[in-house]
Amino acid sequence: MTDDLRDRLWRVRRRTHRIDAIVRQLSDGWELTFVRNDKPMLSSIFGTRSKAVSDADRRLRELQRAGWTVHW
Repeated sequence: MTDDLRDRLWRVRRRTHRIDAIVRQLSDGWELTFVRNDKPMLSSIFGTRSKAVSDADRRLRELQRAGWTVHW
């Protein structure tokens, strides 16, 4: 993830762990990557940024229900 066109959408923490949601622009869409403790764990490609952000928001709500806390 060395592309300059990337944004961290959010970070959650639980105990000593953290998960970041990072979106970046590709030549043919947008990549949403979830990184846990600096190691990529899941990546998906979307046609638009808004679809990638929507998926990240959905997963954030799931993590919050599981006890993760938003931390910037």
